[in-house]
Amino acid sequence: MKKAIILSALAVFTVCVLTVPGTAQTAEEILNKMVDAQGGRAIFTGLEDMTVSGDLDLLQQGLSGTFTTYKKEPDKRRMDFEVMGMIITQCYDGETAWMTNPQSGEVEDMPEAQAADFKRQAMPIISMLDPEKFGISFVLKDKETVDGKECYVLEQTYQDGSQITMYIDPDTYLSHQVKSDVANQFGGRSDVVQILSDFREESGMVMAHSITSFMDGEEYLRIAITEVKINTGMEDSLFAR
Repeated sequence: MKKAIILSALAVFTVCVLTVPGTAQTAEEILNKMVDAQGGRAIFTGLEDMTVSGDLDLLQQGLSGTFTTYKKEPDKRRMDFEVMGMIITQCYDGETAWMTNPQSGEVEDMPEAQAADFKRQAMPIISMLDPEKFGISFVLKDKETVDGKECYVLEQTYQDGSQITMYIDPDTYLSHQVKSDVANQFGGRSDVVQILSDFREESGMVMAHSITSFMDGEEYLRIAITEVKINTGMEDSLFAR
């Protein structure tokens, strides 16, 4: 049961190192400022692959571990977690999503709802530059106060109807908070809120190095990014089942 709980928590870990913002003061104007704040259009169009590594704490289980996320353009993504001596892999190879079962250690298809979430997370980074091409739409909502600061609120909707809400710091145009509804390992859905902080530049790209996640109102996961590698010539075989 503990292994299943661990996987459930990790399954809803959404990489918010780069958040995909919206189209229009207008959302389009906010988008352009967010792109500039994160490094500029040339950085995103030049991105071929990215490896992000760090430490994680599963607070409710009292467990710690490490993770590495691999992203290769345009549509491949893999996450490896090591907790309690177990290595748990979740991957989308550009066509199908697969994972290692933490109970048996066997490789198997990812559950349908979780696979859909993972596939969305594997979308091209450049989708933020031309969202309509990728079936993404945005609505600029009324401002909301988060942690004492009035933030811009962008509601992002994918082609399949799933949504992410981003709370944008008006001073930096970086995402301070991201809300989403994601599939968990038990076949249901969970409300996830992620707080992003400690933004640093990596090879010209600005990204959060600290992420605190709340699931259904309870703090459950802390991420500290320790290393970022960009354009290393990542091989497709890394994503092979």
